[in-house]
Amino acid sequence: MQATADRGRSMSVVEHLEELRRVLLISALAWVAATVAAVVFHGHILDFLLRPLTTVLGRTNNHITSTAIFTSPTEGLTIPLKISAVAGLVGALPVILWQVWTFVAPGLRPVEKKFVGPFVASALLLFVGGAAFAYFVMPIGLNFLATFLGNSAVYLPDINSYLSFLLLLIVAFGVTFELPVVVLLLGVLGIVSSKLLRRKRKAIWVAIIAAALLVTPGADPYTPTALFVPLIIFFEASVLILDKALKR
Repeated sequence: MQATADRGRSMSVVEHLEELRRVLLISALAWVAATVAAVVFHGHILDFLLRPLTTVLGRTNNHITSTAIFTSPTEGLTIPLKISAVAGLVGALPVILWQVWTFVAPGLRPVEKKFVGPFVASALLLFVGGAAFAYFVMPIGLNFLATFLGNSAVYLPDINSYLSFLLLLIVAFGVTFELPVVVLLLGVLGIVSSKLLRRKRKAIWVAIIAAALLVTPGADPYTPTALFVPLIIFFEASVLILDKALKR
């Protein structure tokens, strides 16, 4: 193992560039292949993404449309291509991460390799958990926003705007759900300790609530609440884990 690391460090610049080219090429081919597969099933993917919206529209008194609309003729083609490209990136992510790992692993020490696997796996699981949570929480906030004007106006959901809103919400939840990984990483590096985090608990809680209000789209009170409550729970759990794991 150490010999592999030594060989990785002794590689020339040209060899590193060749290895990087290989990683990028394989990752790009995986993305293209996954995108082509997503194009074949784009109808099912679109139905899945529109389900929070159609659920909300089904509960309201909106009799004009039961799903999203598009106003440009080209959107009938560009929308499926866009969602297929994003779905392809998600589908190719395991291959991309594996290629990145093969590129950086030779230069890591054994102790660093020991921590990378659990941290990457935890980060992926937390991001997926945050994205799934956002998907199921979205109808609550969307229902508030779509019905806030009452009978004064009719909500005609543009598909581009809706998908952008959904993607922003998924990314916001997915990224902020990485809080435990960040806290534990800072603890492993010795930057923070459980004692320090406990002393700063009130300020951290306020920062979490403020961040939830800033990163969530829309103006409803439900979505940021659904974000900062689990984040506070994650923070407290991270402090307990740091306490037991590092004994600080």
